[in-house]
Amino acid sequence: MHQTPASTSAPLQRGRILLACILAMFMAAVEVTIVATAMPDIIASLGGFPMLSWVFSVYLLLQAISIPIYGRLADMFGRKPVFFVGTTLFLSGSILCGFASHMPALVLFRALQGLGAGAIVPLTTTIIADVYNQQERARLQGYLSSIWAVSAIIGPLMGAFIVRHYHWSGVFWVNVPLGIISAGLLARYLPAAPSRHDEPSLDVAGITYMILAIGCLLIALLQGDELGRWRVGLLVLSVISAVLLVREQRRIPAPLFPLALWQSKIIVAGNVGGLIIGAAMMGIAAFLPTYIQAVLGGSTIEAGWTLAVMSLGWPLASTLCGRLMIHTSYRLMALCGAILLVTGSLLLLRLDAQSSIAAARLASFVIGLGMGMSNTTFLVSVQNEAPFAIRGIATASTVFTRMVGSALGTAIMGATLNRNLQRRLPGIDDPVQHLIAHHGQSGPGLAHMAQQVAVSMHGVYWISSLIALCALITAGLVPRGLRPRQEG
Repeated sequence: MHQTPASTSAPLQRGRILLACILAMFMAAVEVTIVATAMPDIIASLGGFPMLSWVFSVYLLLQAISIPIYGRLADMFGRKPVFFVGTTLFLSGSILCGFASHMPALVLFRALQGLGAGAIVPLTTTIIADVYNQQERARLQGYLSSIWAVSAIIGPLMGAFIVRHYHWSGVFWVNVPLGIISAGLLARYLPAAPSRHDEPSLDVAGITYMILAIGCLLIALLQGDELGRWRVGLLVLSVISAVLLVREQRRIPAPLFPLALWQSKIIVAGNVGGLIIGAAMMGIAAFLPTYIQAVLGGSTIEAGWTLAVMSLGWPLASTLCGRLMIHTSYRLMALCGAILLVTGSLLLLRLDAQSSIAAARLASFVIGLGMGMSNTTFLVSVQNEAPFAIRGIATASTVFTRMVGSALGTAIMGATLNRNLQRRLPGIDDPVQHLIAHHGQSGPGLAHMAQQVAVSMHGVYWISSLIALCALITAGLVPRGLRPRQEG
């Protein structure tokens, strides 16, 4: 039982800490959707359309790279100071983004924002794991998952309202009061961690190799089409850096990724599970709306609601999982989530050009249920297994692997779709855009094109089904009979 100073806090104090974490997590979760809604107005104001993808890519890149670093720093120096550093960077980037006068400046400030965001999600989750006992945190993770569902729905609405009635800069500045309130509550109510005079210095070499390995990999995946031949070089450099990172971690006494992370079957299964869930989630989220609009002839709103259904399934299953996990086991909940994920993926495979949007929404909802149950199980099991001394990096590692999985899933499925479209519809540069532009029209040419796009998308859904099967295999690796314990 890994008791922490915060875990003995009074209920009122713990409630205020929880509120601070909820506000911080909502701030980070809503950032992506609210900015995406405002991008047309931002481009109209600043120009620089060719740099559009970098507005999102640089944020994701810096966030992913910094997550394990913040996790290790939190174990060394305490959650509080590291959270404040991350929040300060995030809010500074948010304020500067609103003042950007051209696209290169916006990309630079988004990098600063992403660098701060790398601390927020893993550390809020870690703080909750410190403050609440094992059974309580199993229930709370279900409630916290609803934050992502709410942000997925509210974010676009907030972005549209701000852009219409104020100015696009407001989508960045809306974060500031949330961040200040969150930091203030934690400063007042979160107990300081005890000093650790025996902690060795930070693994600078390991951090360098990790940045090169993950940075080169993500740049190659996210910007591969623009890099041309340089993409292969980045992938080779990523592999070499990863090999050097592994060697470095085995050599030194205090590595960036402690050996205890890889000696526990639960933590290994949790990290592999996070990677798989990230790949499945982003792959489906990136391509299902396209299927709704281009193949099934749905509107943008109908496509958005299809994703919202998945966002609703996630917290419902996560909340249920948090309650059932206490009375069953990690393994059973992980298997149930993986089975739902496989079922939803098979439902996607049944879609064709004549399918209804309701069928797509059913598949989306079932996949959301599977992801919510699997993700909660893997995260809670890792937090409960990790002792307090490495809980920060253990939690960060699950968030980190999920983000890397998201980039991998999007890149692999995107490459598969493009290859299938080029083979089935040669000579047509962008058949998806052509179908969306002719929404509501009919004719044999459009019907044939929609059918070929549907068949091409099936390659994506086959990959998502294989990923779901990998989740099922990973769930089977979770040791039997383990569940959250009641701590005293």
